[in-house]
Amino acid sequence: MTATPLRVGLIGYGLAGSVFHAPLIAATEGLALDTVVTSNPERQEQARAEFPDVRVAGTPEELFGRAGELDLIVIASPNKTHVPLATAALEAGLPVVVDKPVAGTAAEARELAALAEQRGLLLSVFQNRRWDNDFLTLRALLEKGELGDVWRFESRFERWRPRPKGGWRESGDPAEIGGLLYDLGSHVVDQALVLFGPVTEVYAETDIRRPGAETDDDTFIALTHAGGVRSHLHVSATTAQLGPRFRVLGSQAGFVKYGLDPQEAALRAGERPGTHAGWGAEPESLWGRLGAGESPVTGGGRPVRTLPGDYPAYYAAVAAALTGAGPNPVPALEAASALDVLEAARRSARDKVTVTL
Repeated sequence: MTATPLRVGLIGYGLAGSVFHAPLIAATEGLALDTVVTSNPERQEQARAEFPDVRVAGTPEELFGRAGELDLIVIASPNKTHVPLATAALEAGLPVVVDKPVAGTAAEARELAALAEQRGLLLSVFQNRRWDNDFLTLRALLEKGELGDVWRFESRFERWRPRPKGGWRESGDPAEIGGLLYDLGSHVVDQALVLFGPVTEVYAETDIRRPGAETDDDTFIALTHAGGVRSHLHVSATTAQLGPRFRVLGSQAGFVKYGLDPQEAALRAGERPGTHAGWGAEPESLWGRLGAGESPVTGGGRPVRTLPGDYPAYYAAVAAALTGAGPNPVPALEAASALDVLEAARRSARDKVTVTL
């Protein structure tokens, strides 16, 4: 790691920028949050209050105008701006981290990846849920062969939000790239691909359930992986009773885990990584259970200690990649593969067909 911190410009200070990216960048050895870009006066004051040494710019153009003073651009602005801003940053000679989804289509993601490769620059996608506590725990169980051959992977990212909150994430305008398929779906599809590899078939159902909602708020995706695993993925804002986060069934055992990783809630509450021991840890009462032949609800199986979640590991890996000490933690081409699946899911739901990839 270089002794002089790499200077980071952060575009966007809404939920993604203020809750996730800024605190994680500031907590990463080797990185320094140099500038926050937002045109919103209240968010400008919020950024200055939370990071007194940070510079504030009103437009991305101000940031790109002094590209020589920066070492990394992080794009945490609305989805529709990801491609143009990432393109501008790469053309300015700056490495880029883009929040998910990196683009609206797989083709756009591959074009960005090609531009980054041509310029010899890092282009990484913030798929932070690869560092969720439950995902890390499940991955470790699979690597140890604890479940035998996995047959079915069920993943749920469900919420109970019976009234729309509004904003671009829930806009019905296709240009906004909103809706749960591309929001939470980007996470669950990415996790399925990381765990079980490429997909050959996609089937999906998308619904708009809530009065006044403009885009999908209750979505199901079924994937057939090339290796034979079937993934059933649920993302919803209309779930009055939440199901297990993971239910994974194999030839020897199954693993069931309830509850979301605690890191997002901690960040929203103003907690910061590195300020206290136990970041990303959860109580034993929330551990998953591994076993066969019984329900975990009635005590079947044995508890499996949940590994601590570790969102800070993403930016530590980015810093290492920028200094030649490690690989890109989430290459854009991996995100493009996930977008192939999301595009197929959208087509499947629209045309009521199973799509072959």
